[in-house]
Amino acid sequence: MSMRATSFIMLDGQAAEAIEFYREALNSKLLFKTTYGEGKNADSLPEEVKTRISHAVLQTGENDLMVADIFPGQPYAIGDQVNICITATQQSEIEEMYNKFSEKGQVMFPLQETEFSPCFGIVKDRYNITFQFFMNDTTSSWS
Repeated sequence: MSMRATSFIMLDGQAAEAIEFYREALNSKLLFKTTYGEGKNADSLPEEVKTRISHAVLQTGENDLMVADIFPGQPYAIGDQVNICITATQQSEIEEMYNKFSEKGQVMFPLQETEFSPCFGIVKDRYNITFQFFMNDTTSSWS
């Protein structure tokens, strides 16, 4: 099994600003950044949503740091800004982990295909920690 656990910072409209801050403060390299407006359903989005960051990856030393804005209307509570993103290369691995976390956890985003992953979901586990499950062809394909 090829798997990584990565810190994922979720913000409410400040992701672009935070990315610039972390790039400078942590001497990070921006590996990937996309907005909601660059996605498949961009035409149906309000203008103010299109500029929000849907996903970004910073290389910070030997680690990745992910940053994004929540989609307007999603619940946002102080304390939920840092998630743990579990990335694996096999859909069966993602499904198995997601299902185990879902058993006594709260599904925040059902496991499904998205524009950035063939298999993605979010669960707040029984300890109130938010985990994102993300399938990627390779666990480090941001460059």
